[in-house]
Amino acid sequence: MENLDQLKTDLLAQIDNADLAALEDLRVSALGKSGTITGMVKGIGQLPPEDRRDAGQQLNVLKNAVAEAIDAKKDVLEAAALDASLATDRIDVTLPQRPEETGRIHPISQTIDEMVAIFCEMGFTVAEGPHIESDFNNFTALNIPPEHPARQDHDTFYLPPNEEGERKVLRTHTSPVQIRTMVNEKPPIRIVVPGRTFRADHDATHSPMFHQIEGLVIDEATHMGHLKGCLIEFCRVFFDVDDLPVRFRPSYFPFTEPSAEVDIGCSREGGGLTIGAGADWLEILGCGMVNPHVLENCGIDSTKYQGFAFGLGIERAAMLKYGIPDLRTFYESDIRWLKHYGFVPLDVPNVAEGLV
Repeated sequence: MENLDQLKTDLLAQIDNADLAALEDLRVSALGKSGTITGMVKGIGQLPPEDRRDAGQQLNVLKNAVAEAIDAKKDVLEAAALDASLATDRIDVTLPQRPEETGRIHPISQTIDEMVAIFCEMGFTVAEGPHIESDFNNFTALNIPPEHPARQDHDTFYLPPNEEGERKVLRTHTSPVQIRTMVNEKPPIRIVVPGRTFRADHDATHSPMFHQIEGLVIDEATHMGHLKGCLIEFCRVFFDVDDLPVRFRPSYFPFTEPSAEVDIGCSREGGGLTIGAGADWLEILGCGMVNPHVLENCGIDSTKYQGFAFGLGIERAAMLKYGIPDLRTFYESDIRWLKHYGFVPLDVPNVAEGLV
């Protein structure tokens, strides 16, 4: 303990002459776990009891002086290093900027926007609903019988039953939004419903999660002619073919009566597919007049009101319009695919301009 003053003088002198690397070495050798001053602090317990207090005070003064000197010297050295860097480093402002990657709109998002734009120009409004639905909204209210294949576990995703034994379902179509609208609103109703749907299926043309857009019109005067005019105009504007052939084939859906499948003209010459006039037909969507049972299930007087409904798959329409061969690629998150099929945000087609 007699050499504390000399130790302090030596340490301060070394600190004054040190650079940043040497300064760190000095800090470790003096104040680190195995440092000189730390070792002396640990040795206080070996001194006579009457000397310990004095020795502790002197070592604290030494420790604080060395630590303050190291911090002060470090600040000086870092400031000098920064000044030297600023004096020598230069930025060439004449260099061109680095290229920025332009984002792309996903074909599904683009197709939804196009379809919504077309139907909104026809006076429809957009309605939305939850992905998890009750059995009533998804099946029963739509006149789908208990024995229908769509209600079986191999076709539909069910959630575990609740305390009442009811099993919620991941909606298999966006039609439950139509039910919710008819239950909560009074006619006239004119909505279009885009959204995700879920079915237990997966291959090149089917996905467990996919997108649909459906439309519903309910009032006192709407008839099959209005349905045909609406869908013919939609198909011609969406595919940008003014004289696109469109035909309606009788079909069956539990929730519409009469029901129809809508086909558009196409050509498969040369192994390709061209939308427009040709010798072939391609099914594109389903539609029909709303079944009176569905209206009654929703509390609407079927003797006073009637209307039509339709629905189509968004991925299928996007594949046809933009030449995308495999449905599964929509969900693989491949940036190369998105750069090829995606849309630049400021350069997307304005499909609504095709409406008369």
